[in-house]
Amino acid sequence: MKVRWTTTARQSYFFSILDYLEQSWSKREVISFIDEVNILVDQICHHPKMFQESGNKRQIRKGFVTKDVSLYYRYRPHKKEIELLTLWDNRQNPEKLNF
Repeated sequence: MKVRWTTTARQSYFFSILDYLEQSWSKREVISFIDEVNILVDQICHHPKMFQESGNKRQIRKGFVTKDVSLYYRYRPHKKEIELLTLWDNRQNPEKLNF
């Protein structure tokens, strides 16, 4: 299964979440978080339907990296692709999510 990071996913991961974590957490905790993201992406690749569809947005699913961070993705079986849409801080207002 091919994994494609959208621009929004890259920005939310590298510029929002990792920047914050590097300033607030230890290096060990940051590496642990990166590992958790990688494990989740690997699990999704092997079992793309393991998480429920997100609300009324068909084909968009929500996986949990931690209790505070979710990964939204779209499974495209016809393209044999997982499209990572965004990493989301669950403490934010979910109405701000744009897909």
